[in-house]
Amino acid sequence: MPAQPPTLQPWTTLARQPVLQAGDGRFLTVEYHTVQLPDGQVIEEWPWLRTPDFVNIVAETAQGYFVCFRQTKYAAQGVTLAVAGGYIEPDEEPLAAAQRELLEETGYAAPDWTPLGEFVVDGNRGAGRAYLFLARNATPLQPIAADDLEEQELLLLTRQEMADALAAGEFRVLPWATAVALALLRLG
Repeated sequence: MPAQPPTLQPWTTLARQPVLQAGDGRFLTVEYHTVQLPDGQVIEEWPWLRTPDFVNIVAETAQGYFVCFRQTKYAAQGVTLAVAGGYIEPDEEPLAAAQRELLEETGYAAPDWTPLGEFVVDGNRGAGRAYLFLARNATPLQPIAADDLEEQELLLLTRQEMADALAAGEFRVLPWATAVALALLRLG
């Protein structure tokens, strides 16, 4: 990563004011931040979304197939391809969350894990942090124990089918498409 020039300075958060908490606030809190820019300008009521950090996993089996889902997703307004993933629990490390989510959602476990990066979801509004992983040599270990609300179908796709689906826009949620693209790049 290129070094940040010394003239660029981050904004400073001076205050946070909760505006809305959905339910107990665990999954969504809307806040207004008072922020100070490097030139001293203060902006009141900068909207900020607090959502849990999450993991997404691109899992490849020992036979070279990729474990994913075809499912409905409310925000996608229809059917999309998806990779395994979910929220990181409080005090849980991202890799542990990824291993747990892969097992719960697919029944697969994998011995070989490669981090694909940690990403801010929305550069101006927060909305959690995404931790993306590639899991290799995945094998089925147990029945699926997911608690997802959406209907879904487990799929095993070849590398070419994954690449074609990505190019066709079939992964309709940005972190999923990003995880697949990064995994395919990592695999060459």
